[in-house]
Amino acid sequence: MSLLRVEGLSKEFGGVHAVQQLDFAIPAGQVFSIIGPNGAGKTTLLNLLTGIYVPSSGRILLEARDLTGRAPYEYAARGIARTFQNLQVFFNMSALENVMVGRYLHERCGLPAALLRFPSLARAERACREEAESLMRFVGLGEYAQSPSDAMPYGALKRLEIARALATKPRLLLLDEPAAGLNPTETLGIDALISKLAESGVTVVLVEHNMKLVMGVADRILVLDYGKRLAEGTAEEVRRDPKVIEAYLGAGAH
Repeated sequence: MSLLRVEGLSKEFGGVHAVQQLDFAIPAGQVFSIIGPNGAGKTTLLNLLTGIYVPSSGRILLEARDLTGRAPYEYAARGIARTFQNLQVFFNMSALENVMVGRYLHERCGLPAALLRFPSLARAERACREEAESLMRFVGLGEYAQSPSDAMPYGALKRLEIARALATKPRLLLLDEPAAGLNPTETLGIDALISKLAESGVTVVLVEHNMKLVMGVADRILVLDYGKRLAEGTAEEVRRDPKVIEAYLGAGAH
């Protein structure tokens, strides 16, 4: 059974058709990559899949539940989380506090408990902190747990965003250009982390320009061109598709 299914999905901005009649399904536990040239509609698609944009037409279903048109927080509550191409880090917070923000989606302490400092609130805060520390270790940032986020290197901040997204306890994690701006060693680390995420049971949607990373980690690849589906298949199938070679990968890719 597919975890996520998209049916006839389109998004128009005035006369611009950013996404056009897309149909695809993402099985649970896979790494599903979306590639295409600049302007192909990749980030628009991610914004649709997280409720930031409302489709012009079509449906988005998480298992059997139709999420089309719902608010972003409802997508998050149902188990969809994401990172962003441009860092979205709270630089006035510590690294640990950034991750804790993600977990607050699941906290149940109301205003009276906060005002009166009920013991239940103290326990919840302690559990939140411990979970955030565990997630930072999971993504390879254990040494930065007590660091101010504005003192962290760029590659570590990329991982910090992933840890914060994981704190929402997602079933589906969307990664928008997680290797952008990273050196080769840092990129290898992101490659390993994506595989680790899939092994842990999180389904991953990966938008990435680094073709070596995509071909090495993706179970299935969707290729977009001007908002349309150009091809879909395994890495080997996509690598050998003449339409993909011509539009995106280049003659030397095969």
